Amino acid sequence: MKEVVEEIIVNFDGAAQGNPGPAGIGIILQRKDGSVVKTISHFLGPRTNNQAEYEAFLTALKQALKFAKYRIVFRTDSELLFRQIKGSYKVKNNELKKYHDRAIKLLKLFPDAILELLPRELNTQADRLAKKAIKDYFKVDSKDEK
Repeated sequence: MKEVVEEIIVNFDGAAQGNPGPAGIGIILQRKDGSVVKTISHFLGPRTNNQAEYEAFLTALKQALKFAKYRIVFRTDSELLFRQIKGSYKVKNNELKKYHDRAIKLLKLFPDAILELLPRELNTQADRLAKKAIKDYFKVDSKDEK
């Protein structure tokens, strides 16, 4: 009988309001049955959308280290990030090259990891968390001014 390997599914997204502009990341780690292990919603500061996507991936990779004994499936809706990580697009931007190099190094720690490209409408939870990080930051910031 074949051993059943547990999976952790990690959806991640980065968002920037403006390009560049205030940015955030959203990450959801869940089991195959859909039960949520952890969610992350974090404000980054000013970034381009592509930088935010990479920062979301780097954070997702670091969080997934806690689950290294499981098969990890990383899911993104960023075609650019997906194709650059897979090697079908070159990384021409120097700033993105730094993110890319760090992501490749971390990804090597997960020999059985899978990176999947999702349609945007299937990554709405991570997108919502990324946008929430931006919104919440400005709520707190405006309260500080009073």
